[in-house]
Amino acid sequence: MKHQSQGKKSSSAKKAAIGTGFITEVDRYLFGQGTHYQIYDKLGAHPKTYRGKKGMYFAVWAPHAKAVSVVGDFNGWDPSKAPMKPLADSGIFERFIPGLGTGKLYKYAIQTQKNEWILKADPYAFSAELRPGTASVTADISGFSWSDEKWMEGRKKKEPIREPMAIYEVHIGSWKKKDRKERDGFYSYKEAAHELAAYVKEMGYTHVELMGIAEHPLDASWGYQVTGYYAPTSRYGSPKEFMYFVNYMHKKGIGVILDWVPAHFPRDAHGLADFDGQPLYEYADPRKGEHPDWGTKIFDYGKNEVKNFLIANAMYWVEQYHIDGLRVDAVASMLYLDYGRSAGNWVPNQYGENKNLEAIEFFRHLNSVLTGSMTKALMIAEESTAWPGVTQAPEEGGLGFSFKWNMGWMHDFLEYMKLDPYFRKYNHNKMTFGITYASSENYILTLSHDEVVHLKCSMINKMPGYQTDKFANLKAGYTFMTGHPGKKLLFMGQDFGQYHEWDEKVGLDWYLTEEDLNRDLQHFVKDLLHLYQKYPALYRRERESDGFQWVNANDGDRSIFSFIRRDETRKNSLLFILNFTPMERPDYRVGVPKSGVYRLILDGQHGLYKRGEEGFAVRSRKQECDGMPYSFAYPLPAYGIAVFRFNG
Repeated sequence: MKHQSQGKKSSSAKKAAIGTGFITEVDRYLFGQGTHYQIYDKLGAHPKTYRGKKGMYFAVWAPHAKAVSVVGDFNGWDPSKAPMKPLADSGIFERFIPGLGTGKLYKYAIQTQKNEWILKADPYAFSAELRPGTASVTADISGFSWSDEKWMEGRKKKEPIREPMAIYEVHIGSWKKKDRKERDGFYSYKEAAHELAAYVKEMGYTHVELMGIAEHPLDASWGYQVTGYYAPTSRYGSPKEFMYFVNYMHKKGIGVILDWVPAHFPRDAHGLADFDGQPLYEYADPRKGEHPDWGTKIFDYGKNEVKNFLIANAMYWVEQYHIDGLRVDAVASMLYLDYGRSAGNWVPNQYGENKNLEAIEFFRHLNSVLTGSMTKALMIAEESTAWPGVTQAPEEGGLGFSFKWNMGWMHDFLEYMKLDPYFRKYNHNKMTFGITYASSENYILTLSHDEVVHLKCSMINKMPGYQTDKFANLKAGYTFMTGHPGKKLLFMGQDFGQYHEWDEKVGLDWYLTEEDLNRDLQHFVKDLLHLYQKYPALYRRERESDGFQWVNANDGDRSIFSFIRRDETRKNSLLFILNFTPMERPDYRVGVPKSGVYRLILDGQHGLYKRGEEGFAVRSRKQECDGMPYSFAYPLPAYGIAVFRFNG
């Protein structure tokens, strides 16, 4: 790019300030203020034409560096070949290299204040070398032909809290494996798009949530130790192939959510840690800047350029890759200064409290930008404490997230489901307690990857009893989850009863879907997901008091739960009856609010009754039961599941 003025410069400082002219004074000002939301268009590596020559432009923020050079295969990794020039008062270094194209390995050679040379990957690189390599790769992400306009326009018009959301959490590298040695048998983004979309669509999920897309060096970290925040992992292909994945999902009516990790980053020598020879992206004080339990670094949320790096990164995925939402990892670790720290090993805030005020401000800024009318992205918090107002608007004192993972519900639910049925009567409140706070936030009920690793057992093997009991228990549990207020999330393999714990090194045991019990569970989960999408009573009024009503929350002796879900029309309301013991109740009677016909639409043996199929139907009679004026009898089987449709 030819600068508009090639006249005589008044000083060397002016030369340094002007440089190529690609990064302007306005760019530097906004970056310093933390509000340059497209800074990824400036920093990093970009194909450019400068002074009539095509090549690659590089820019990096390294304010503590004495000198910086671009090194790579193209110059023998020699720091003397392509030194970068500083832009005044910004900490930014830049260099244009004519003739250099895409697909080239590179790093920044940084001379520290101690006169040591260190090699760093580009924090803003759009592509990265396949592990175990650690270099950045020059790339051009422009020019992809998107064809998801219908999806993107529709997204802007939706009110997510009143829409169905059933999320399929996926780790592409271990969802399925190809029978080939190349790239460890990983599916490519294109291959995964076709097979995954077909499966998700058939099952009835509305979204996929992808683990480990931002580049990371270690497979076993599952993508939670990020070194390339702007680079889709090269394990599965190129940046444009990932665009193809998202585009294809959208064309099939499936939303895409990414795991996003602004809480911490690893110490890997080529990564962000001590980037220019001393703490830059992390807090300098190790009592704030290091996670003692995880061995990682913590971002400095008080530094504008660091906040800009993260907020622009979130915008990058939404704008450049059309991502529909970000699930923000480890939010609690960011909010609490004493998270994972013993007394005396953390620094209180200015008021002597354990709240990280800088992280709070960061979240409010981030979510205000991301969930605005232009993007309408979903921001989902994995927040494991009772921090108030996580999904409340920033102007009302909240953090501004769209949804929050309901970790309390998950913990209580799994503790109950693991119990021998005999002991469930003593723990009945574990299943009812979640309703007492269900309207306090916009919740997602999650049974994620974290619950099926580290000797926690797979979902099916958490269940008590013999093999048939395990499957009956899990079907009842999933039905309870479907009826409970909150959006839904299941991790891959849980919908067909994967036996062994998740292992990122191998694919799921898809052969199990040919076994009777596993196939039956998979079909039942499919029926639940289609039931969920079909009936607005299950998702329209999750925070309103009239959206959920207990029929009997106190039948602990029999471990039976009965409740009603409604939408604003009060048509096609649903009555759930769930028996969590192997005891049949042939004389069971359930209370209902009004006279009318109650039609069975799903049960544990048959699944969802389709059009033309006749299920059990009964007219209620005026006979008080469960504190209701009307009731009807229904023979409830062992581990019985019954969902009735009625008007009222």
